[in-house]
Amino acid sequence: MPKTSTKTVSAKSIYGVHPGVLMTQKWVGELKQKTGRSLDEWIKLIRKEGPPTAAARGDWLKTQHKLGTNSAWWLAERSVGKGEESGDPDAYLRAAEKYVAEMFTGKKEHLRPIYKALLKLGLSMGKDTKACPCQTIVSLYRNHVFAQIKPTTQTRIDFGLALGDTKETPKLLIDTGGFAKKDRITHRFEIASLKDIDDEVKRWLRTAYDRDE
Repeated sequence: MPKTSTKTVSAKSIYGVHPGVLMTQKWVGELKQKTGRSLDEWIKLIRKEGPPTAAARGDWLKTQHKLGTNSAWWLAERSVGKGEESGDPDAYLRAAEKYVAEMFTGKKEHLRPIYKALLKLGLSMGKDTKACPCQTIVSLYRNHVFAQIKPTTQTRIDFGLALGDTKETPKLLIDTGGFAKKDRITHRFEIASLKDIDDEVKRWLRTAYDRDE
């Protein structure tokens, strides 16, 4: 994944814009040149001539207009008023707040203080760090993802770290098998209480951050 901007659109949000949003913006900017139509022109055409549902519109764009699967799906979703957050920074930041709120509701609500502590710790690594929520995880970026906060169960958060093929780690730092699978996140701490965020967690988080220079 390319290096990412550290800017956020809204000063009120503690989150940063996900790199995928910036990539989608670039794609939209090149849409006219590559396909002959701008985003607005595609939306008008789809709504005028396409089938009624997003799924059918996606298939129609692939078969009738020879668009790739991802492009067809994205345009079809946009044509029915969905997916704005995937290409608009402000919409993404609004959605990010919602993602986090939904992650820590109900039986996982008691994990919120742990999440906030891990988020604060992650953002303290450097001014070039940003947090980008998705629906089930919050990723911490420098140039790439170097850590990940995930409320895996009702009793714990998995704090994932990008440590490559590092092998000599403490017992509590679990190898996820991510390196073999070419995943960014290769190790994780299981965090069930605030006291679990100890010096060892901080030290290995710093290591993951420093590796992403």
